[in-house]
Amino acid sequence: MKTTFFMIAALIMATTTFAQTEIAGVELPNTFQVGQTELSLNGAGVREKFWMDMYAGGLYTDKKMKDSQKVMNADAPMVIKLHIVSGLISSSKMSSAVEDGFENSTKGNTKPYRAKIDKFISFFSDEITKDDVFDITYTPSEGVVVFKNDKELGTIKGLDFKKALFGIWFCDKPADKNLMKGMLGL
Repeated sequence: MKTTFFMIAALIMATTTFAQTEIAGVELPNTFQVGQTELSLNGAGVREKFWMDMYAGGLYTDKKMKDSQKVMNADAPMVIKLHIVSGLISSSKMSSAVEDGFENSTKGNTKPYRAKIDKFISFFSDEITKDDVFDITYTPSEGVVVFKNDKELGTIKGLDFKKALFGIWFCDKPADKNLMKGMLGL
């Protein structure tokens, strides 16, 4: 009886251990549920600045994707999870970084997206602290829905905006090339 109990306990612990991926000292779940669709962790990496870890990022997709352009352009459910690992990230720094990311993603042509960019940046207006988690979800039927610590912040419709937004991490000049490679599983 004891042997059976310990074998079951060991199996449960092993299953739990493999249900997450550790990156930058935080655990990212290996799956993410969006509506009726279960997405799998495509890959994960760390956003670094001046050799310091800022956040762990994970990309969740319904099938493996290793091409950054396909990630940006796909009209399919996907999620970018950002887990803040640094106390140096503030609301204003995040907003500035997002603005720079849109500049790079759109090759300086932010005008067609200005209202949507401003709305997206507003999601970072509250104080940001270490261990905050942002989930940036996309589904074709809803558009981009952003959550902070599991609380919905808002929705922005349109595949065009999703392409510009995901371009922050997957365009020719991404926020962090190593983070992009990690999220692509390369």
